[in-house]
Amino acid sequence: MNTVVDPKKFGLPARTEIEQISNKHFALVISRKSRVIMSDGRKILEKAKRIIDVHPQSKVSLKISAPLCSKTKKFLEDNKIEIL
Repeated sequence: MNTVVDPKKFGLPARTEIEQISNKHFALVISRKSRVIMSDGRKILEKAKRIIDVHPQSKVSLKISAPLCSKTKKFLEDNKIEIL
């Protein structure tokens, strides 16, 4: 059911890519080649919180094609954001 969701629905910038995986499961999509570091991880967490504010009880994951810093990976997993 992977459908693209309008980020404005969540009050996020238009360049943010969001996919709805199931009824209560959303994924933030990051397509780039450069490494994702802690400052990016904090921004990802803020976006995830906005999605959960609009859809309580939903799960937010991160779909990523770039390398992910191990410290950032642990930070996101500690905040219950699954890495796909």
